[in-house]
Amino acid sequence: MSKFLDMMLRPEVLNVQTDLPKAKYEIKRLSRFLDEPVIVELRALPYGRAQELREMERDVEIHILLAGCDELKDDALQKKFGGVTPVETVKAMLLPGEIADLSRAVERLSGYRQNTIREIKNG
Repeated sequence: MSKFLDMMLRPEVLNVQTDLPKAKYEIKRLSRFLDEPVIVELRALPYGRAQELREMERDVEIHILLAGCDELKDDALQKKFGGVTPVETVKAMLLPGEIADLSRAVERLSGYRQNTIREIKNG
């Protein structure tokens, strides 16, 4: 068996369809406004969902963000911010730059927008 196969078969190598990477991010504007850290946990998207969202025509960044953060779909947020849909709620709650940054964070967790491989030169 190859070294690659040996390594991939180790128990600590997770299935990224079910064990998605997660990270926490602070929304600086809201933290300053509330005078305490406002932190949201984001998670990566599995391949099929990421591809599906990247092909959407409208509000792609918001849909990527919503797919990576279930908290933003909470009914209480929709009620407070008057959004009929989670997309409208996010638009009422976050600035465009915050939406873009958080969406890119979800993409980075999913392996996009970063260099994930490097060439090994035989020498």
